[in-house]
Amino acid sequence: MRKFLTAEWSHLALLNYEIDPALLQPFVPHGTELDYWQGKAFVSMVGFWFSRTKVLGLPIPFHQNFEEVNLRFYVRRKAADSWRRGVVFIKEIVPRLAIATVARICYNENYVALPMRHQIQAGQAEYSWRCDGKWNSLQVKTSGEAQPLMIGSTEEFITEHYWGYAKQRAGSTVEYRVEHPSWRVWQVRESALDCDVEKLYGAQFVECLKAPPASAFLALGSPIAVYRGVRI
Repeated sequence: MRKFLTAEWSHLALLNYEIDPALLQPFVPHGTELDYWQGKAFVSMVGFWFSRTKVLGLPIPFHQNFEEVNLRFYVRRKAADSWRRGVVFIKEIVPRLAIATVARICYNENYVALPMRHQIQAGQAEYSWRCDGKWNSLQVKTSGEAQPLMIGSTEEFITEHYWGYAKQRAGSTVEYRVEHPSWRVWQVRESALDCDVEKLYGAQFVECLKAPPASAFLALGSPIAVYRGVRI
């Protein structure tokens, strides 16, 4: 299968929240089911830096380096050979309208374009986006050194999902593979989410995202590849 997009993802800040599974059921794509960790369902607020982006092998001028912030949850699908563990996006924020438009057309992903900025320093990362004239932000401060993922950890569950699933308007589902090596991660000593949750994601997510996260970490990142989607 041909690669649709290649890039580098770096400094992925992930705030992970336990959520009532019933709130996610309307968003679960056909053919998939919720993926649980220790019997619990999770959503994650994720901010990261996109760089060296190419579409079908070609760099797009002025659209290679940018921030992204997304709200996502975790599903799985039984394929012929194994379970495929993947993510579903509630909404993805990027700073360029063209990027959002391509993602909506090709995958029917819920992308929006908003002004964005970021700060990455030793031991911390912050991603910000402006909504209705107000800056929202996601921030983490780390401790120690980046370490390999521990088998059976929350960090492994959150990051080791290598498929994406997107609901289509006619009710079908597009499945696409995301390729990257296992990431090293920093533990987070302090995190903060300042976000107009109801405006961006809906009232059903307010209680969940206003609570302290169940876990938080910063992943180093790596080169990645996103493959063409297949309708299932």
